[in-house]
Amino acid sequence: MKEFKYVITDPEGIHARPAGELVKAAKEFAANITLTKDGKSGDCKRIFGIMGLAVKAGNEITLTFDGEDEEAAYAAVTEFVKANL
Repeated sequence: MKEFKYVITDPEGIHARPAGELVKAAKEFAANITLTKDGKSGDCKRIFGIMGLAVKAGNEITLTFDGEDEEAAYAAVTEFVKANL
């Protein structure tokens, strides 16, 4: 299992467009990818799981990767997050 912590820099936080793109990126992998904020978690393969966390600019999130291709998922999804969120 791998973890990645990140502070959201996008002034609008995680809104519909980047959440949808994050879901697309996560669905390319078999690994379970979970986004956690303030003790609440959402499945990165479900847009409502992400949107329901109401992540705003300045919030710290933790992405957790667990599964057979977690290394590849970690590399791809963390790059997406750094570039877009």
